[in-house]
Amino acid sequence: MDLSNLWIAFLLTLFAGLSTGIGSFLAFFTKKTNTKLLSVALGFSAGVMIYISFVELLDIASESLSSFYGEKKGKWLTAASFFSGIFIIGIIDRFIPSFENPHEVHKIEALGSTEEKKVFKRQSSLYRTGMFTALAIAIHNFPEGLATFVSALKDPQLGFAIAFAIAIHNIPEGIAVSFPIFYATENRKKAFFYSFLSGLAEPVGAIVGFWLFSSFIDDATFGFIMGSIAGIMVFISLDELLPAAEEYGEHHLSIYGLIAGMAVMALSLLLFL
Repeated sequence: MDLSNLWIAFLLTLFAGLSTGIGSFLAFFTKKTNTKLLSVALGFSAGVMIYISFVELLDIASESLSSFYGEKKGKWLTAASFFSGIFIIGIIDRFIPSFENPHEVHKIEALGSTEEKKVFKRQSSLYRTGMFTALAIAIHNFPEGLATFVSALKDPQLGFAIAFAIAIHNIPEGIAVSFPIFYATENRKKAFFYSFLSGLAEPVGAIVGFWLFSSFIDDATFGFIMGSIAGIMVFISLDELLPAAEEYGEHHLSIYGLIAGMAVMALSLLLFL
């Protein structure tokens, strides 16, 4: 792991996390959701994540674990790390109530509508809803930050691709988080601020995760982390990005975006062989 890439890794993670602010900005300063563009973008993000996970991250994990434990045991541990990542992010997702889950789909034009406001009021007090949403996104973004940071430390090009994919993923997340916080405070600026601030969970996750692992990172630890990141990425793509892409737009648009994301990622990796 090249520690000279430390600042690059941190800045990429910061960029990915604070993209929630772009979503908040769109929610408050545009009048209509471009559902087709958002559907393609989310599909594209899923394509990038899935391709990187299976072609690049798992290969890096297998190479690192095999060099430490031997080929056979290394491959078994690679598979174990992959499913561990899925299990970790699945548990996080499971314990975030669906109403507070920041990946629930909302459209900009619904902001301020009477019906949308009624939905939030029926669930709980506005303030509690806003705070739960901010907490939910922070918890959910924590492992994403570690994924971006560690990947960028290993290879800035790989880290950039992951940061870009997660940034796209965070834009509709920022839109969704802005809704309950706005109704909690009746203040657009405050809703924008808290939504933007919640994205800081990603660089914080990167710093805390690196601090915990840096003192004992070897080929085995690094391989397990990379395998787990692959599992986290695949889960996010299949459980959040593709369903959200289909909710926002047509089924085929999300698939076209998915294929385009894979193709662009494949091309970028091949060009830098």
